[in-house]
Parts: sequence; C-alpha cells; structure tokens
Amino acid sequence: MSKVHPSAIVDPKAELDSTVEVGPYSIIGPDVRIGAGTVVGPHVVIEGHTTIGRDNRIFQFASLGAAPQDKKWAGEPTRLDIGDRNTIREFCTFNLGTAQDAGVTRLGDDNWMSAYTHLAHDCQVGSNTIFSNNAQLAGHVHVGDWAILSGYCGVHQFCKIGAHAFIGMYTSLTQDVPPFVLVSGNPAEAHGVNIEGLKRRGFTREQINAIRAAYKHIYRSGLTLEEAKAKLAEEEAAAGDAAPQLRAMRDFLDTTTRGIVR
Repeated sequence: MSKVHPSAIVDPKAELDSTVEVGPYSIIGPDVRIGAGTVVGPHVVIEGHTTIGRDNRIFQFASLGAAPQDKKWAGEPTRLDIGDRNTIREFCTFNLGTAQDAGVTRLGDDNWMSAYTHLAHDCQVGSNTIFSNNAQLAGHVHVGDWAILSGYCGVHQFCKIGAHAFIGMYTSLTQDVPPFVLVSGNPAEAHGVNIEGLKRRGFTREQINAIRAAYKHIYRSGLTLEEAKAKLAEEEAAAGDAAPQLRAMRDFLDTTTRGIVR
C-alpha cells in the first residue's frame, strides 16, 4: 500500500504506485496517476487528467492539474504530464492543457521548480531546467532543456525559449530567445552568450567559440536575420564538433513565430 496519511483524501480510482507517499490533508483526484518513489507533501491538490512519473518531490500547497485559466476551455479531457525526478516547491501551479493546442501541459525530467512558479495551459518545458521563485509562463510557452529562468521573470504567451538560454531576474519577455543566449531587462535585451552555464555543462572551447561567433552574426554584425541564418549555415558546414550547436540556433530561428529578442 502507498504511504498515505490518514487525513489525505485519495480518490479510489487514482493510480498510485505502492511506494508513493502522500502527506497530511492532500487531495488526489480520480484521474491521477503517480509513479514509484514520488513524495507528495502536505496540503497538495492534484486533480484533472494528471500523470506524474517517478521520484518526484512535491512540496506543500502545490496545485497540479487544475483547470486552465482560459475562457475557451469547456471541460475537455486535457492533460498535465510530469516526468521523473522533478522538484516542485511550495505554491507551484501547473494547469491542464486546452483543446486549442496539443491538449497537454508538459514538464520533462530533472527540473527544479522553485516556489510560486506557474506553468499555464499548454506549456511545454524540457528537462534539466531551473525556474527560480515566481518565474511565470503564460499559455503555450515552450522552454528548451537546461534553460534557466530567474526570479520574477514573466513570459508572454506563445514565446519560445531555446535550450541553455538564461533569463535574468524581473525580465519581461515578449519575444523568443534563441538557444544559449542571455537576456534580461524590461523590455528584454540580449546581453551575450550564457558562457558560464555552457562551461558548467562541459561544452568545449571550440563549441563555445562557435556559439559566440554565431551570436555576433545575429546581434552585432548588422546583418538581417535571413542573412545571419545564411551565415550560420555556411559556418555549420565547417564547424566540426560545434556543428550541432549552430544547427540548433539556425533551426530555432527557422521556427520562431514572435520574432527574437534582438
């Protein structure tokens, strides 16, 4: 049997692995599934069609799987999917998806979600990200792996944040952020490459230098965005070990819909 505190309310239809722990006064709805080793703290509400993977730690007063804050939502059976080994701190609010998008809000693996962070409907967050206190995503936002969002930053709906990007504290983000780029301010401005983060993750000097050169093409050369993309394509062909990073930047620029912070 799962380790469920007597004061917790767990619907009989919910599917909890036998190793799941549920703290006092928490409420778990009928369409919830929770994987092995996950610990749900006290006063947590998990509802909706929500699936949570293995070895997550969910702290007190989190609200997961509540109805999306979208007037178009009409009760469709949309979902919240949470992967493995995530830390979800106090007062986090992750909402269900909507039928107007993929129908699912998704959080990957090994993420650190600090207190009061918000994932609105249909957000897609990768793995190994860090959200500092009060980082807030509006609906339909996509965040790549290893991105870092500092405290109190706010992200406009439909924005995309590339892998390894860094968003500074109190940033108001209304456009897309390419991979590896550091932005901050209100309105947001680009301030170079997230070099310290890349060093910590084992990027080689060759890769970092190639990313810095790509940044200069996009932000410092006076080239149009199309010209900068063509330049990245040229350099990718001879970039060796750095080719995947240049390709990631070029692919991101090809798919941006709101324009990039520039």
